[in-house]
Amino acid sequence: MIRKILIALAGIVVVFVAIVAMQPSEYRVARTATIAAPAPAVFAQVNDFHKWEAWSPWAKLDPAMKQTYEGAPAGTGAIYAWAGNNEVGEGRMTLTESRPSDLIRIRLEFLKPFAATSTAEFAFKPEGNRTVVTWSMAGNVNFMAKIVHLFMDMDRMIGDKFEQGLARLKSITEAGQSTARSQG
Repeated sequence: MIRKILIALAGIVVVFVAIVAMQPSEYRVARTATIAAPAPAVFAQVNDFHKWEAWSPWAKLDPAMKQTYEGAPAGTGAIYAWAGNNEVGEGRMTLTESRPSDLIRIRLEFLKPFAATSTAEFAFKPEGNRTVVTWSMAGNVNFMAKIVHLFMDMDRMIGDKFEQGLARLKSITEAGQSTARSQG
């Protein structure tokens, strides 16, 4: 009887390991918004980590979060580090590529609650006096992360935050354009 139970448990473990092993080894989450502002105005909000507090969906989750800035003040080489509560965790972002009004690429290093490294990108596509902004994040998934991904959908978990951030980015950038037009 015990032998049959152990064989059944071993079979379940083998099936579970096989299911986990077959999960994708990479993930990508992306959201897009159209902002009624020229690409340089939108780009400026993302290219400077000091401006993120106004629109980042994570900035509001922990008012006591510790934040530091290093490296360049904006653009390639700018570094932002944070340490906060369980909702925001701890990590570091390094702006690795900055092509004006076109692309921003960021190395995103999570330290807590789990260690992981991802790449975040913002792509800017001018369309007349509007800009289509795509915010994406991609990374590799190790075996342990594949287990987590079986129970937590990255697209749903992060995608909602991207949508909130893009909505705030849109609001702030468009308000800034309205102010600039009324003063000009």
